[in-house]
Amino acid sequence: MAAVDDILSNLPIDQLAQQVGADPQEVQQAAQAALPALFGGLQANAQGGGASSLLEALGQHTDVVDPGQVNEADGQQIASHIFGSNEEQVYSALGGTGASSGLIKKLIPILAPIVLSYLANKVLKGGGGGGTATQQTAPADSSAQGGPGSLESMLQDVLGGALGGGTTTTQQAPAPQESTGGGILDVLGGLLGGGRR
Repeated sequence: MAAVDDILSNLPIDQLAQQVGADPQEVQQAAQAALPALFGGLQANAQGGGASSLLEALGQHTDVVDPGQVNEADGQQIASHIFGSNEEQVYSALGGTGASSGLIKKLIPILAPIVLSYLANKVLKGGGGGGTATQQTAPADSSAQGGPGSLESMLQDVLGGALGGGTTTTQQAPAPQESTGGGILDVLGGLLGGGRR
């Protein structure tokens, strides 16, 4: 899962560990479980008719985010939108991956804006690498929606690729083949279903 690896490789784990008051190794493990869940939740929302509102949210998160400057209230709101009424169940399911659900609950509001910023960089800014974002790009108007080459199509491709799929026709995200994540997307699949917006 290249997107998860990209984000993990750029996360200042020691800084995050201080921020949430946990051991760096625990934070690394929790982030490895939380990131696929965030991407999976976003993909479920996008497939459930929420692609246009997700694109709108991406337009508000185009700056590259430093974890130390994340607005955690904004992050909590993003997590609530992503997971809907299943938020607590998602935290519990993620807690079964070896990371404590309490730590997951602290990390997700920090990671959620980072994930949106990553997606905004890939979708709205033409897929440039994980470097600094310099241009502010507004979300596309309705003429760019639907059909191949549209922002919605690009969004589905990026989300599918983040989860190991890569096509807009993928209905169920495959579970990550990493020992850390196990089958967390399988566990979450029933909770996330398709679109709770």
